[in-house]
Amino acid sequence: MTTQQFLVIHMTDSTAPAQLPQDEDRRMLESWAQEGAEAGTLGSGASVAGRDRAKSVVVRDGRTIVTDGPFPEFKEWFAGYDLVEAESIDDAAAYMAKHPTAVHGRVLILPTVPLPWEQD
Repeated sequence: MTTQQFLVIHMTDSTAPAQLPQDEDRRMLESWAQEGAEAGTLGSGASVAGRDRAKSVVVRDGRTIVTDGPFPEFKEWFAGYDLVEAESIDDAAAYMAKHPTAVHGRVLILPTVPLPWEQD
């Protein structure tokens, strides 16, 4: 079985139905994590702090500029991430459909790829 690693980004969604009750959210998350651990699908992951604790970093003309934010004008916010191993992006999507964020937010799934100089 050949697997690929996927970066999963959890996004909040202010237009989604009301948030899940905390006990239901926790039950879904624990069930999802247990399934992933048993299958060897779930890698590392974490929730992240809100935009009020975030920073943006750019380097322009040799000068490093660090600012508060980002403060996007859209309503979604990056809430966390996971690394998932799956045979295909469709398998990763089927697994992520069981995560609470898929119910009250949005889950983005991105295949990881080698850097250009790491390719054969």
